[in-house]
Amino acid sequence: MTTALREQICLLAKSMFDRGLTGGSTGNISARTEDGGLLVSPTGTSFGRLDPARLSHFDAQGRLIGGDPPTKEMPLHSAFYDTRSSAGAVVHLHSCHSVAWSMMPEVDPDNFLPPMTPYAIMKLGRVKLLPFFRPGDPAMGEAVRGLAGKRSAVMLANHGPVVAGKDVEAACNAIEELEDTARLAMMMRGIPARVLTQAQVADLVTHFDIEWDD
Repeated sequence: MTTALREQICLLAKSMFDRGLTGGSTGNISARTEDGGLLVSPTGTSFGRLDPARLSHFDAQGRLIGGDPPTKEMPLHSAFYDTRSSAGAVVHLHSCHSVAWSMMPEVDPDNFLPPMTPYAIMKLGRVKLLPFFRPGDPAMGEAVRGLAGKRSAVMLANHGPVVAGKDVEAACNAIEELEDTARLAMMMRGIPARVLTQAQVADLVTHFDIEWDD
């Protein structure tokens, strides 16, 4: 049954909207259905006012079979589903601190988040910073495909994060951790903060069996 999943998508989206993680009609979210289809937030909609009955509904062959037209960022979502068999949901936000951190000159494009706490490492692995693309540009999806499924999260420069998770709750929790870590990075910018050591990061990766692609 998709009814519970529809309601969960809208509940989690509204929670993120209410806490200022994405505003206006920004952001998009999708989740796999039990039959291999997709439920996707429609184009031009607000996370604060999603209607469960109007979510875009795709069948397992990728055909739109119900609801409103989907977000223009479908190439991003499809790229994660096509390259990561474990992906059960994808979330994209325009969260302020992660966007701000993407503009900082010291950011490592291959490891976007500094190791400030264990939680982003545990939930996200290594986050890839991708260059700026025009919103809706299919090239964003091609850039994700170019990672060959090796990253569960990317940051679109000057735009926002995109995270895939095993289900919609896991994806939402992970993208919130990404934003929290970026907020910490911005708060501590210019201060010689004591971040986790390479040995501590390696211990987390080993202990929790985290994807940590080089």
